[in-house]
Amino acid sequence: MKRLFCGLLGLCLCLSFTACGEPKKEKFSAYSFDYFDTSTTVTGYEESRAEFDRVYAEVERQLGEYHRLYDIYMPYEGVNNLYTVNQLVEGQHPTVRVDRRIIDLLLYAKEMYATTAGRMNVAMGSVLRLWHDYRTVGLDDPESASLPSMDRLEEAAEHTAIDNLVIDQKNSTVTLTDPGMRLDVGAIAKGYAVEQVARWLTQEGKTGYMLNVGGNVRAVGEKPDGTAWVAGLENPENPSGAYTALLELDHQALVTSGSYQRYYQVNGKRYHHIIHPDTLMPAEGYLAVSVVCPDSGMGDALSTALFCMPLEQGKALVASLPNVEAQWIAEDGTKTVSAGWNKYLKK
Repeated sequence: MKRLFCGLLGLCLCLSFTACGEPKKEKFSAYSFDYFDTSTTVTGYEESRAEFDRVYAEVERQLGEYHRLYDIYMPYEGVNNLYTVNQLVEGQHPTVRVDRRIIDLLLYAKEMYATTAGRMNVAMGSVLRLWHDYRTVGLDDPESASLPSMDRLEEAAEHTAIDNLVIDQKNSTVTLTDPGMRLDVGAIAKGYAVEQVARWLTQEGKTGYMLNVGGNVRAVGEKPDGTAWVAGLENPENPSGAYTALLELDHQALVTSGSYQRYYQVNGKRYHHIIHPDTLMPAEGYLAVSVVCPDSGMGDALSTALFCMPLEQGKALVASLPNVEAQWIAEDGTKTVSAGWNKYLKK
């Protein structure tokens, strides 16, 4: 009888643990709208709410630091950020000593510039600033909405050479050698920051987490029951409607660039925020391009670059990169996927 009781006790203890030795984990979520001008949702499995709250607080702290470092629109006391780098002093950009996290982002941005044949270029800030200013006016006062002139855009485009971004790793400094140049890291910074936070979670031994920062989704391990996370793709023609696809992720990132996300209208026509580096106008041909890959920063950069490439060129780029898959939705709604895309679709 004693032996039977001990056996039942052992069975009960095992049932209260996920694997007869691991405490059972519960699912928790938290939401904010503090950084990168978008919403952040963190979902994870932990043994207690207190532990999840501790992890979430650190995730928020790190995202806040990346947001301030990569901000091109606002200065912060005691921080040399990308706003600082973009400033002129007596008509020249000074050499600015910056946090190593800025150096690492810009080095990666240069790498992605080469990978994408210049379709993702953080040196396009002078052109993107023009579009940003006109879009802001158009959204604030639709009756006054207009387009920047091609003369102004072409003049701004004279100051977009990536080689004029000089990075001194040893001294942790950045210099823009062209006074007319500005950095804009909107096509990579958010995804890069999400990736760094995901890597911190992995280093901490955390698994079973999902980060979603304004649609930049990054899974950190599978769920405790061994199943993958499921992420939905919005319908670009009806973003509030049903998802066009459900994807299963465990250690991957999912990033989408779309013409339906940020835009304004002039004379009834939409002008979105993804500017083609050759035409200097909003890129045409797609409603949305989605990328699945192991790195959220890469996914961010690639989704923008692919949006600015002809389909066959984009498919060739994706095929040349390991563990990268993509889906293109054309302006007529036609879907095209890379060779391995369907393996991520929810069964």
